[in-house]
Amino acid sequence: MGSFERYRYIGWKRFTEDEDRPEKPRLYGLTEMRSPDYLFLRHGSLQDALDSIGELVDGLKFSGGSHSLTPSSVVKEITDLAHRHNMYVSSGDWAEHLLRAGPASFKNYLEECRNVGFDTIELNTMSLKLPEEALLRFVRLIKSFGLKARPVFAVKFDSIDIPAPGDRAFGSYVAPVQRSSEKVEDVDLLIRKAERCLDAGADMITIDADDVCMYPDTLRADIIAKIIGRLGLEKTMFEVSDARTSEWFVKRYGPRVNLFVDRSEVMNLERLRSPFFLV
Repeated sequence: MGSFERYRYIGWKRFTEDEDRPEKPRLYGLTEMRSPDYLFLRHGSLQDALDSIGELVDGLKFSGGSHSLTPSSVVKEITDLAHRHNMYVSSGDWAEHLLRAGPASFKNYLEECRNVGFDTIELNTMSLKLPEEALLRFVRLIKSFGLKARPVFAVKFDSIDIPAPGDRAFGSYVAPVQRSSEKVEDVDLLIRKAERCLDAGADMITIDADDVCMYPDTLRADIIAKIIGRLGLEKTMFEVSDARTSEWFVKRYGPRVNLFVDRSEVMNLERLRSPFFLV
């Protein structure tokens, strides 16, 4: 096959047959972007945006539980539009508000999410404050509804949640103690919790940007390397806040890295993933 025939074209971007990031639907090299708010949708801008960048985006995330304030019919419009562009739709992190009402409410929430077209349910472990086994039960419950489960972890934990040196086995009894606001960094605990969620059926783990990769000047390459080394590149999604951070991830880990970005950064991230930029 000639060199010209070994390329395929999608809009302005050129891909080689042997490149690391295949066409959608992809299992790695995912670009997930933040969903617009209600007014953005009603002005038709989302349709225009996805017509231009939809081929480059794998997933759409409703950040901050914004869909809870939007009529179900409008949410269905958004999910249908995303699905027409071969994109999955994530619920964002609103689920924890329902979990406080008990498992029955969460089941109703999952049923509603499925009906309006959500594909992935996030579980924000920083705000849920669930016991380990309860978190795993919710992961399995999400999977039983035919949806994808995506726990979100931060690298810092409440100091009282850090197991004592001789008592780090999950499932072991820990006597209740008074809550503390002190935060302690423990990447090993993050990894072990994430591994248990993956074993329970979670499809991917999102790593919160705080204290890891929020700003390029304070980016923790050591933590990122340890997480990827243990969980695998294809099972982790990193939140990034700007173009410099995206560039660091792609240069360090290649186009296969999964990143969650603002919609304004989608085109730049795709440029960074290009084989011509990486040469």
